[in-house]
Amino acid sequence: MIQSVQKEFSGEFPGKCKDRLLPWFVLRSVPGIGNHLFKRLLNRFQTPEAVLNASCGELTQTEGISDRLALAVKSQKPAPAVIRELENIIQKQYRIVTMNDPDYPDLLREIPDPPPFLYVSGQLIRSNACVAVVGTRNPTSYGIFATRHLCRELAAMNISIVSGMARGIDTAAHRAALEAGGKTIAVLGSGLERIYPPENKELFHSISGSGAVISEFPLSAEPEPHHFPVRNRIISGMSLGTVVVEASRKSGSLITARLAAEQDREVFAVPGNIRSFQSAGPHGLIKQGAKLVENAQDIAEEIAHALRFHITQEHLPGEKQPAKLPPLTADEAKVFNALGSNPVHIDELVRKLSLDPGPLASLLLQLELKGLAVQTPGKLFSLDMEKTGRQ
Repeated sequence: MIQSVQKEFSGEFPGKCKDRLLPWFVLRSVPGIGNHLFKRLLNRFQTPEAVLNASCGELTQTEGISDRLALAVKSQKPAPAVIRELENIIQKQYRIVTMNDPDYPDLLREIPDPPPFLYVSGQLIRSNACVAVVGTRNPTSYGIFATRHLCRELAAMNISIVSGMARGIDTAAHRAALEAGGKTIAVLGSGLERIYPPENKELFHSISGSGAVISEFPLSAEPEPHHFPVRNRIISGMSLGTVVVEASRKSGSLITARLAAEQDREVFAVPGNIRSFQSAGPHGLIKQGAKLVENAQDIAEEIAHALRFHITQEHLPGEKQPAKLPPLTADEAKVFNALGSNPVHIDELVRKLSLDPGPLASLLLQLELKGLAVQTPGKLFSLDMEKTGRQ
């Protein structure tokens, strides 16, 4: 059957890529063949070509393949949408990495429902030394500080950072890995031609330049809400462990942590302020048995058995010197000392410091200009934890 499919497609698409990719796309497009069944068929027949050339009787010997589904496989033709998709992949110079390719993540192959193939912008790293770092889209300055601190340390250990390129913790994780000269992989909940969030377009290209941005969705797939829980299994599935930095009780990051546990991977959580709702998720995970994380060494200890290298002292970052603060006036120091990792409204600072709103706003602006304070929407202020070194 596959020979006739390729003949029908002949001339529409460059030779070797056509021969290699077409059977994967044809089999994946069969209604009723999801990730679980695709993996079972591949385990039995080794290649999609063999599946498409098998008889109905041979196909039905695979668990989950009914007579009706076997007939659907035998009658499937390359749809025009499949042809256009393959043409776009070549034209835009993206890569398709299939489960039979050596670059396909080994750990991802082990989960029950791996994507049959991945769309890739950049170069997938052939390494199992990956850790997922995820969290809220609305982090506190402490959350950003903790994320950057952990990811820089992990990058110094040659551990790649996997995340979802979402706003907040995900973005901070990718940026910290890149700044440390490490590797990072972004897993999208949309197609590679639909960068989301749009403000991360530059980050998309930065990651592609030294790591990889991947997706299981077609190039033009929009960031539909139901895509994100689905993509989370890839984030956890290709990682030795998942770290949740900040997350509310209903955060999607907790889905990633649950999937990691179901995939028999490690789950880590960063503790936070007990008064912050963004710490509720990590604290709940710790109560359920997740390992509390204070530094990258806590993570390395749990995954060292699976790494292809041993963590030695040379991998560990040295002692970081306390941040040297710029000179502050007495009034600036007063406001500085009233700020912490959790955002506080300017009205609360007015009451706490007994200052008029006008002069207080001016002092807060000075702290922002000196890189010590951060303003978030809603007139909320907090310290820049990384630049101040405050915990």
